[in-house]
Amino acid sequence: MHDSHAPASWRVALPHAASAVPVARALVRTALAEVEHGADCDTAELLTAELVANAVEHTTGDTPIELVVEVRPTGCRVEVHDPDPAPPGDLTRPVPEAPDPWQEHGRGLLLIRALSSSCGHRPTESGKAVWFRLPVVPAQRRRSP
Repeated sequence: MHDSHAPASWRVALPHAASAVPVARALVRTALAEVEHGADCDTAELLTAELVANAVEHTTGDTPIELVVEVRPTGCRVEVHDPDPAPPGDLTRPVPEAPDPWQEHGRGLLLIRALSSSCGHRPTESGKAVWFRLPVVPAQRRRSP
């Protein structure tokens, strides 16, 4: 039995390309499965995919994007580092009008705001990091595999 109170952390560089999205999803799924973690895996995957896709789409160049997954007893935190210092548009500012739910574009950050327990961004030496947190889901609410 391992110590479930120590935070486990994964950090991986991803290519600045759409192919980074499935890799990031797989990494988050593996990270949460490996520590038998209680956060909602599907939500974590979905939001990570949105963050990585945003980073690839809205930043230029071929600097790798970095994915950091931190798993704690209270929940998980996922952070995506990209080389662009400009803050992500819709993550923290209030939404002026309801977005069109059928429109694919621009939905990602709203999803992250709606589904995460908290989210935000911070400047880094090389650009910015965008992050979200998910709480542990009580065992009785989890689906059995």
